[in-house]
Parts: sequence; C-alpha cells; structure tokens
Amino acid sequence: MTGAEIDFRAVFHALPGMVALLTPELVFVDANDDYLTTSGHTREQLVGRYLFDVFPDRPGDLAATGTRDLEASLRRVVQAGRRDSMALQRYDVESLERPGVWEERYWSPVNAPVLREDGTVALVVHRVEEVTEFIRARGGLEESGRSPVLQAELFTRARELQELNERLRHAHAREREIAVALQDALLPSPDEAGPHHAAVRYRPATSSLNVCGDWYDLVALSGGRMAVAVGDVVGHGLSAACVMGQLRSALSAASRASDGPARALEVLGLYARSVEGAESTTAVTAWIDWGTHTITYSSAGHPPPALLRGDGDIEFLDGATDPPLGARPEHVERPEAATGFTAGDTLVLYTDGLVERRTEDIDVGLGRLAAALTGHRGAGPEDLADALLSDLLPPDGVTDDTALVILPL
Repeated sequence: MTGAEIDFRAVFHALPGMVALLTPELVFVDANDDYLTTSGHTREQLVGRYLFDVFPDRPGDLAATGTRDLEASLRRVVQAGRRDSMALQRYDVESLERPGVWEERYWSPVNAPVLREDGTVALVVHRVEEVTEFIRARGGLEESGRSPVLQAELFTRARELQELNERLRHAHAREREIAVALQDALLPSPDEAGPHHAAVRYRPATSSLNVCGDWYDLVALSGGRMAVAVGDVVGHGLSAACVMGQLRSALSAASRASDGPARALEVLGLYARSVEGAESTTAVTAWIDWGTHTITYSSAGHPPPALLRGDGDIEFLDGATDPPLGARPEHVERPEAATGFTAGDTLVLYTDGLVERRTEDIDVGLGRLAAALTGHRGAGPEDLADALLSDLLPPDGVTDDTALVILPL
C-alpha cells in the first residue's frame, strides 16, 4: 500500500489511546474514537471549543492544578515547537451522569507539535492515558481483572510517580526562589547611572524561570562619562544566568580599565574563551560622553542600539558590528564607531527577544521598533520602556529572553 492510498483520517480515529488535535490557541480541531469514548463527549461537543472550557478544574478546589499544569505544557509546545511529556497528573472531571459531581481522575499526558514548513506550530497533538485504576487502591484488584501481584506492582509504580512529581514541584519552587535571588544579585540597579536616570526592563522567556541569559550593565566612567551595555547568552534558566553573571562582571571591569568600547569587548572575548557556555554570546556596549555629546560604540554580533532623536528620527548604531564572542579562533581587533547626539535624544539598547521573531527577517522587527519609538517620542524613560514592551512583545508570551535599557541623553 502506498502513502497516497492510506486514509490517514481513519488511522487517526483508530489510534489506540486518547488523542486530540488542538489549535495553537488550544481549541479542539478533532479527537479520535478512544478520546470520545473515554471522555464521554461527542465530537460535536468538542470541536471548536476551548480545551479548558470543556475540561475546567474542580470548582472551589484551591489545590487543583490540572488546568494550570496542562496549559503550561501546551504553551511550551506552541512556543518552542518541541514535544513536552508531563509527569503524572491529578485532573478531576465532572461526571456526565451526575452533573455537579466531580470524580477523582489521574492522567499521563504527552503533547507534541505538528509543524508547518516554516517551522511554526500548526497543531498540537494532545495524547493522554487515563491511569486512575492504577492509583485507586479500593476495589482495584477485583475490578481490574488483573492478578493481585501485577496490580500491586502497578499501584506501587504509580504512587512512586506521584511522589516524584511532588518532589519535582517543590524543587522547582525552590529553584525559582534561587533564580530570583540570583537575578537581584547579578544585575545592577538603574541608580548606578548616577544623575542620568536609565529605565531598565528584564523579561525572561515564558517557559523559563524568572532569570535568563540576557543582561544589561551601567558603568560610571571617569570624566562624567558612562558605559551602557547589553548582552545575550545562548540558553535560558540558571545555567545561562551563571554564564551571564561572569560575562557581565568581566565587561564591567574591562570597561573601567579600557580606553574604549572596542577594546573592552576584545578583553571580554578573550575571557569568554575560558567560560563554558559563553560561545556565541552577543553583546554591544556604548560609551556616552556628555562633554563632547558623542556616543562611541562597538558590537559583537548584537542587534544595533537605536538613537531616538528629539524630532522622532531613528538612527540605528550599526557602524561597528563584528561576530559574537568566541566566533573567531584567533584574536582580531574589534571595530569602533561614533555618532553625535543632542540634549533630548534617547539611547535604546535591547536584546533580540524584543525584535526578533522566528518566521520573519530581523529588519521587520527593527522597523517595528523604530515605529514604536517614533510613536512614543516625548514619553519619559519609564513610560517609554513599558510602551515598547506592550507594543513589541506578543501578548501570549515570548520564547526568547528580553532585556531593555533606555537612557535619556
């Protein structure tokens, strides 16, 4: 039989186990026969409806986490385009025979993406296996028809999965506390900009902890000058944040001891060779001299800073761009460029999470940024930062970290 002769719709409905197809907005597209039978719903009762309208958490149960855990898994699949297997879940359902009566149920879910040619998620395959009978001790041996030895073994394994899941939840909560403390320790306060108040924003990807591999830095230099930098370590979470902390500190020290931004990035690049996980890190640093009204800058593979002029014009500082840290096997001097500014201009540094999208060219994102900056010219730094995040970040969350620094000149 050739592929053209296979009735894949019939195959889908004959699949053993519960399988549903969801849109990226988590709306039912279809469900196979086992899903309909086990859930007790008809196809008409599911198709076109939001998953959690059909299967909400038990009302009034503050400990119920079924919808929250499942939604988080499905959102990870949509955002990252990768399969996500969940730990054993308790997810109670309302009895179809007795409305208002909720039954304790246990499920083992796996969620996987169906990708378009451009890599975006077209559908989510939501497969679940009901394991309630393995969890229930009362009446389980007689009702299941399995041998007492097998049933006891299954019950023991299911209980172990439950306990492991609880330990993972506690560990995740502890890891989040560590992440928040690490973020506070690693990133500088905007007050370090001295008399020139900078607005800063820091947004980890929605699927990560409250810490990420993006960073910003504000360094007071001699003669009333200032160095402003942002950088982006590949990856998310605690490991990326630890690398971020080392590189940010190294660049901060190099800026204080170097004669310009290019030399500071050269020193950082040499240091990055000794830091595991620092490969392909991007960074840009700009030195502001209020005495000469000059911005001198250098970039290691990073999106260009934007200079918002007082009249609304935008200049992208892209005159000194070089490869990311560690991209060259030998040391090469990095380029440096300068531009003038006037009082009332605003310098904006950011990481790629603000402008890059997986399915479009970077110039499209830079155009959005330019339009947003022009549209909000005249706003104070804090209001401008909030406006940029509101205008440019997707409302359902982002898959990449974002750091943003806005410095009025």
